[in-house]
Amino acid sequence: MKIHKSIKIAAISIVSIFLILFTVLVVHIVTAKPVQYDNATMQISRIDFKEPIDSLKAKEIHRNMKSIAGVKNPKVFPEKNVVVYYHDIKTVNSEQVFAQLMAKGNYKAERLVIPVDIASKGVCPVMDESSFKYKFSRGIKRIFN
Repeated sequence: MKIHKSIKIAAISIVSIFLILFTVLVVHIVTAKPVQYDNATMQISRIDFKEPIDSLKAKEIHRNMKSIAGVKNPKVFPEKNVVVYYHDIKTVNSEQVFAQLMAKGNYKAERLVIPVDIASKGVCPVMDESSFKYKFSRGIKRIFN
């Protein structure tokens, strides 16, 4: 008899915890506001290098990127042979940044160009629109909006 009472208490506790966490999740989805950025003219771009980047070359690339007008926050990832940077599209586009960087140093690199089908997606390219998480969040938003 005591075992049944313990199992019943454990089951009620698990169901209660699940309902509380589910309620918190739904409230979070409903109340979450989309992030508004005041820097709508900022764009992120990437340059892939065909050659290994050592620490000296990384510093040189970083210095050259910072000297280009309109480029903000360049990050060099030597282990991946990649440079990621933000740029103001009112000042300079990614093609111009790439051309200016190539003029400042003798690099073997290419600019990353996103395929049109990925660039035209309405949501994050990493997010799978057919996934349960995406459909669940969208359904909750529709119910409460």
